[in-house]
Amino acid sequence: MSIRFAAAGSGEYKAVRRVLTTPALTAAANDVEAPILEDALLVSTLRHFAIHGLNAAGEALRLTLLAQQRGDHEQSHHWRAICRQLDRRMADGIGSPRRRRR
Repeated sequence: MSIRFAAAGSGEYKAVRRVLTTPALTAAANDVEAPILEDALLVSTLRHFAIHGLNAAGEALRLTLLAQQRGDHEQSHHWRAICRQLDRRMADGIGSPRRRRR
């Protein structure tokens, strides 16, 4: 079996040129021309998660129940929405006392 040597050359060949050059970057496939709007609920949920970590849903539940006891419906709705973003089952159990007792 003979061994043949073929030098790489100066990069004039298409196959070599593709390997030796980097392609121009293009826009991401999911990139949208519309500006990104800030979602207040998402921002609040992420900040709450950053503070409380894996216990964030439980803490949101606690704050929801505390707001309900005070009669503050706006805060109760806010914390329930955050709890729902983090744990849907837990948030669904807030409105029904029978589910919470189990």
